[in-house]
Amino acid sequence: MADYYETLGVSRDADKDEIKRAYRRLARKYHPDVNKEPGAEERFKEINRAYEVLSEPEVRARYDRFGEAGVSGAAGGPGFSDFGTDMGGFADIFETFFGGFSGATAGGGPAGGRRRSGPVRGDDLRLDLRLDFAEAIFGGEKEIRISHLETCTTCNGSGAKPGTSPKTCSTCGGSGQVRRATRTPFGSFAQVSVCPTCNGSGQVIEDKCGDCGGRGTKQVTKKLKISIPAGVDNGTRLRVSNEGDAGKAGGPPGDLYVYLFVNEDERFQRDGINILSELSVSYLQAILGATIEVETIDGTTPLEIPAGTQPNTVLTLEGKGVPRLGNPSQRGDHLITVQIEIPTRVGAEERELLEKLAALRGDPTRKGGHGLFGNLFH
Repeated sequence: MADYYETLGVSRDADKDEIKRAYRRLARKYHPDVNKEPGAEERFKEINRAYEVLSEPEVRARYDRFGEAGVSGAAGGPGFSDFGTDMGGFADIFETFFGGFSGATAGGGPAGGRRRSGPVRGDDLRLDLRLDFAEAIFGGEKEIRISHLETCTTCNGSGAKPGTSPKTCSTCGGSGQVRRATRTPFGSFAQVSVCPTCNGSGQVIEDKCGDCGGRGTKQVTKKLKISIPAGVDNGTRLRVSNEGDAGKAGGPPGDLYVYLFVNEDERFQRDGINILSELSVSYLQAILGATIEVETIDGTTPLEIPAGTQPNTVLTLEGKGVPRLGNPSQRGDHLITVQIEIPTRVGAEERELLEKLAALRGDPTRKGGHGLFGNLFH
């Protein structure tokens, strides 16, 4: 999905007038009645969608915060971008430029299409959820709390007081639009605007529902239990169907998108499906070899340190890593980097033994507390 600001060629802090100018310029250029090149119609739809989102302050704010997920089902319902259904022809470009025109040039012609007032899908919502390191590795069930719009059960979403029903708007006759003739340099047009009485719904509620105030929906806070798959990571997005805002006029609810963020662990790091950690061993354990209990995400397990292990050697515990997302039976490895501790001071007895070892190996040393072992003497 293209960024709407890039689609219109404006910066993210562009004001409303700048966005409108950019839209007018691009719409004239790519309108299918003017531009017959392949892809022009699709480009025109993208331009219209971008302008529809960015021209409305509330919708734009949701887009800036949540991206496409924040405006799905809001501005730009399916009819807007369905060219040829709601966009009647070249004259319709003036509908956006001059406040809503449809119809034909001087001499008359059919009026523009009716405003759609049927079911509208509810908005999608976003929730950020933080997980502990182990929760992301193994998954499980997590309880969350969300606040969303639900259909009012008192009026069943109609907004009208029980026993009553919405009435057809007398101002627009139920079309949701009002029209007036306007003369322009291009000829006479019928200017179409949203009906100020019913706000474009085509209906008015005389007796409003006492529970929802005529809106048909209520803000509700609820608890949900969601399943976290094993192997999720920072940025993983989970979709919870039908837990977004309720739709209007009987439309389906939107979805809830849960974005996951994972806390760091002081013992482990993650590299894809592998887990990384470090282990410190003494120089004698590195020389002679040893079996050491090490921590893994599954608990402690023995690790063989081969004799002669060198600094920064990486030892592998197979199958002790992260389950593969979508296929938890496959796991990565736990990679352990060995760090060797060299003592800064040794006792007299240990120094004597080290000097004998050096003599056996033929390694030159300095006597009298200087040189290779001298600075270790305590």
